[in-house]
Amino acid sequence: MILLPENERKLIVDILTKYGVSEEDAKITADVFVDADLKGFTSHGIGRFPQYVEGLECGNINPNPNIKVVKETPATATIDGDFGLGQVVGKKAMELAIEKAKNVGIGAVATRNSNHFGIAGYYSEMAMREGLIGITITNTEPAMAPFGGKDKILGTNPVAIAFKGKKYVFSLDMATASIARGKILEMARLGKSIPEGCAVDKDGNLTTDPIKALEGSILPFGGPKGYGLALAIEALAAIGGAEMGTKVKGTANPKDKCTKGDLFMAIDPGAFWDREKFMEKVDELMDEIKNSEPAKGFSEVLIPGDIERMNMEKRKNGFEIDEVLYKRLKEICEKNGLDINDYVKVE
Repeated sequence: MILLPENERKLIVDILTKYGVSEEDAKITADVFVDADLKGFTSHGIGRFPQYVEGLECGNINPNPNIKVVKETPATATIDGDFGLGQVVGKKAMELAIEKAKNVGIGAVATRNSNHFGIAGYYSEMAMREGLIGITITNTEPAMAPFGGKDKILGTNPVAIAFKGKKYVFSLDMATASIARGKILEMARLGKSIPEGCAVDKDGNLTTDPIKALEGSILPFGGPKGYGLALAIEALAAIGGAEMGTKVKGTANPKDKCTKGDLFMAIDPGAFWDREKFMEKVDELMDEIKNSEPAKGFSEVLIPGDIERMNMEKRKNGFEIDEVLYKRLKEICEKNGLDINDYVKVE
């Protein structure tokens, strides 16, 4: 089964509008899903979409939210998302952060009462395209054990940072867990094993079984270093009044009201120094890295964002979806008077 990016976008918009989402908000949400799938973040692409449908059906995602700023200074703001689609809330938050950065040099916008927003890098790249430095962090419902523990307390807590020179683009988007929960959900759906050393079962034993990993805990990447970063993000993402730790719910289980928090930041390098010179120095650094000697087994030295750009080129003419996902999307379509075969090419 092959899904073209333009058909994925239309499929998501057509389904969301059936649930009362405005066409504008549906298009924003679809853009983030398509961006994830094109970049190869399939755990946050169309495979994650049924979760959103469940959230809309049980009332935990508000199709027509009253998104509002509840606290504001020239450089900061807190947004209450009224439990709307996370992509819609996230885009508004980063747009406000960008506006503030252009006005006063830096903008930081926190959100609460939002929902799962897809890939964090979508929002950091919004700022990057405006010549700014973009940073996005979020906490998620517990999936990860603290270093030395076995109980789920922390989220997988991703961080995304994006900026550019005149020639190069740097775009980092990573979970602080050794594997994203969405990837484990994807492996469980496909009946595949997860890599060794990523998770423990409920008894604290290492496991490659995705089901046991979901019952147990994911481990932080890099041991105590990843744990420290995840713990910092857990708190900072909740700076606008969202929950932390075991009180965070609703990012993976759509039957729970979402209580997580996000923080979107935009920084104008021109507020600190000459922007053009900063961009030139970025290019000099990237040239040093790209021109360095690859290690044995590697054809070239990459910078964050290179793999995603290569994936976008490879996947622009369509990508495969598995049979389990196809059947789930087919069910959703039939429930809403749509034909899945109008969107997915069955080979």
